[in-house]
Amino acid sequence: MSGRIDASGERGVVGFTFAGRSMQGREGDTIAMALFAAGEQVLRNSSRDGAPRGVLCNMGICYECLVLVDGRTVRACTTVVRDGMRVERGGKP
Repeated sequence: MSGRIDASGERGVVGFTFAGRSMQGREGDTIAMALFAAGEQVLRNSSRDGAPRGVLCNMGICYECLVLVDGRTVRACTTVVRDGMRVERGGKP
């Protein structure tokens, strides 16, 4: 069993932090979807003009959903959330 779905068909819950706040997501969800489900829409601010940025394409083509995970810049829409992950607003462009 992969650990993502138990015998009843339910997915487990993982705990992570976003911008220093405790959050929860479902195993197998991307960071973007876990944050969206928690009501978070702004993942970073534009480095050019400070405008809020969030999920746009949701398939890893654009750079709108860049976040920092444990100090590394990743796309939130293609990175699976895991227990203990530290996610911060950020990234460029």
